[in-house]
Amino acid sequence: MWATAVGVARVRALETQREDALFRDPLAQAFAAAGGLWPSSPPLSDEAARRRRLAVSFSIVIRTKFLDDLLLRACASGVRQVVLLGAGMDSRAFRMDWPDGTRLFEVDTAEPLDFKASVLRQERAVARCERITVAVDLREDWPGALAAAGHDPAVPTVWIAEGLLIYLPEDAVELLLARISAQSVAGSQMGLTLGSRGVIERFGADAAPGSASSMWVSEMPDDPVGWLAGHGWDADSHTLRERAAAYGRPISTPARDEERPGGLISAVRPSPASRFLG
Repeated sequence: MWATAVGVARVRALETQREDALFRDPLAQAFAAAGGLWPSSPPLSDEAARRRRLAVSFSIVIRTKFLDDLLLRACASGVRQVVLLGAGMDSRAFRMDWPDGTRLFEVDTAEPLDFKASVLRQERAVARCERITVAVDLREDWPGALAAAGHDPAVPTVWIAEGLLIYLPEDAVELLLARISAQSVAGSQMGLTLGSRGVIERFGADAAPGSASSMWVSEMPDDPVGWLAGHGWDADSHTLRERAAAYGRPISTPARDEERPGGLISAVRPSPASRFLG
């Protein structure tokens, strides 16, 4: 599944080339090229596949900007510990301006991390924070591996799960959230991307075998805010349409066509007292 991260890198590379880019990712093209997806990607079989790719690419751009902003706000609030779950080809450690003392953990399996390391060496990339890679399968004891790598659960953490949960069955999603919550003190924050309701039927059902959307298995709950409240988080849910308009990239299709990849969630771990008073 990690090879889909190279496809995400290609989308970010294309966005970086735009004059009005919502973000700049100087390493994205190198990741895409090393994975054989630059300058071109495999041809599409039909018009439906082309529309599907465009929709998914659009969601990747918007979610990247959304999570960049979330991370900047978290750092401005004083958080100095970042965990990227299923990090893939994420290059935020290298492309964002981090406050002094920031520690960023990239959690993924060994294969994508090794591939990524080879590209980073080739590009002579230098991280702008303390970057720590944690090679572990998220189906295993990743909290233990994260702790062994130096993560401190006694201080606030900002957690990012980007383009991840849609690939996990519901029980695995619940376990992941329970584990995140167990490692999060008050003041911790979280950014999630979730498959919108109906997205698997619309985009995944007829997808080509082996494509990213053919592996989607999980959509967001009917009430994502309530769902996260059950895990001890105060959350806000944002639609792709809302964020796209805010970023100057409005979706031109009618509102009834709003169900697209990329439900966007921001959440904060409140103190027990504030939760009681609230």
